[in-house]
Amino acid sequence: MYVTLKKIAFILLLLLVGFLSKAQPANCVFQPPQITIHFGTGNVRDPNIEALYDYQRVSHSCPTDGHYSFSSYTSACFSDDWHTLLEDHTAGDVGGNMLLVNAAPYRGTFLRTSIGGLKSNTMYELGLWLMNLCKPTEKCPFPLLPNLYIRLETPEGKVVANIVTGDIPRVPSPVWTQHKAYFTTPANETTLILAMADNSPGGCGNDFAMDDITFRECIKQIPPVTVAPKTKPATKPTSTAAKPPATNKPSTTAKATVIKAAPKKTTPPPPQKEIQNSTIAKPKTDTVAKTISVVKQNQKVYAPTPLVLKNRENAVIRKIETDASEIKIELYDNGEIDGDTVSIYHNNVLIKSHARLSQKPITFNIALDDSQPHHEIVMVAENLGTIPPNTSVMIITTSTNRYEVFVSSSEQKNAKVVFDLKK
Repeated sequence: MYVTLKKIAFILLLLLVGFLSKAQPANCVFQPPQITIHFGTGNVRDPNIEALYDYQRVSHSCPTDGHYSFSSYTSACFSDDWHTLLEDHTAGDVGGNMLLVNAAPYRGTFLRTSIGGLKSNTMYELGLWLMNLCKPTEKCPFPLLPNLYIRLETPEGKVVANIVTGDIPRVPSPVWTQHKAYFTTPANETTLILAMADNSPGGCGNDFAMDDITFRECIKQIPPVTVAPKTKPATKPTSTAAKPPATNKPSTTAKATVIKAAPKKTTPPPPQKEIQNSTIAKPKTDTVAKTISVVKQNQKVYAPTPLVLKNRENAVIRKIETDASEIKIELYDNGEIDGDTVSIYHNNVLIKSHARLSQKPITFNIALDDSQPHHEIVMVAENLGTIPPNTSVMIITTSTNRYEVFVSSSEQKNAKVVFDLKK
């Protein structure tokens, strides 16, 4: 009885932690994914950082009990008991892999990987997509359902976030569902461990697919400052001039005197108002004109040099002179996918932060014209992955040419590519 109560208390604790993790923080604007695990294409390197006790990897698209694989499709697995999938979850990812898991006979961990390049003391959203691969069928009267326990922890084992998915039901058609948790990285921690276990045993059912594990940074919105409306003056020059005739009407003589004096008293205020109004309007016009002028000038001036570009050598690895008005740049990992992350600066402005290099490109465009004929792209290594140094391949495409540049950067040296518009 005591053991049963302990199990119930543990399950309730997991559910409570999962509920708290799913509560979206207020005033949070999430940036595009800083890190995405989409399992690449083809025969990719296993993301697990250590050997697993309960699971082993296989290379085909229908893994059996206690096995997992990385595949871009499934087809009539186990006498058509699984959904047939023609692609993974990632949009536009031709031939992209997903993780396929067939549960082991006993509960166990099927994924344990390192997540590097995070910012310390920063709020993030962890998201991932899941699908129950098994169709509803009469073959299995009491089907087992996937029920995953996902945790994010420090290298020392301190839990930072949890996701408890609950039972993932069988459905007639394949459906991807997203699961999320929100967390703040500990101070001085930029690398966490992502571990996933299946709480249900293997058997009839309990097979699932996973894809697109993402980490998105939360940027807190600053509430707008409410400015109290300006109150009108208690007295106005015009109304003050008009009130004395209304209250001082003791005699005809007095009235006549006021009428005669009115031109002298009432004539000056209108010109003063016009002068004041014109005085206010002119600075507004001048301010707008000056602002537009400054914007035009800024298009030709670089932003201040960031410290990471000042403190490291910026080696020019390629200069390209072109008459193209627009250039497309794609950055891939060179060789094995080993967790390299880079930040990319365009004319000293950060455009990609802690982006992970993989077989899926980091893509951006730059425009060359007479107002901005010179462009500098600098790759900064945020980490060196498991196989130093930080290496990548840059594919540069213009309307007439294609360039392939091999990039290598380290913690002491950045890599710079320079573009100039032909005169």
